[in-house]
Amino acid sequence: MQPPPQTPTGFSRLIPGLALFKGLSPALLRSEFVVAITVFAVLVPSSMAFGDLAGVTPVAGLYVALGAMVMYALFGTSRQVITGPEATSAIMTAAAVAPLASGDPVRYAALAALTAILVGVMALLARVARLGFITDFLSKPILVGYIFAPR
Repeated sequence: MQPPPQTPTGFSRLIPGLALFKGLSPALLRSEFVVAITVFAVLVPSSMAFGDLAGVTPVAGLYVALGAMVMYALFGTSRQVITGPEATSAIMTAAAVAPLASGDPVRYAALAALTAILVGVMALLARVARLGFITDFLSKPILVGYIFAPR
């Protein structure tokens, strides 16, 4: 019989991803390393392509991918989620930022970075406000189409 799950308190309530590191054994760490290498092999070329698609340098896509993975590892609650840049976000960023940048590449990069930071802050605020239930109102075909769209 397993003990009842404990409610996170204090620091682990703010950063729930830290609790995922408690049960790491050497065997699990080895398998997680293999998974990390596999995800890296897929994520590097695609994130570079999405950076280019968003209108920034391809290396910016790598930074976004790394930042998204680290932030989800800290603030997420699932070990089976891959997060990072995608085609939809890249196209929407380019469409929103290009008219505001007026052809200035430095301004374009700054606005794209600000957009990414603001989206991250909004996601954290939505988590604090427990707004995840809103996804229950999206139809299954929309979610499946978004999840399995070409990356």
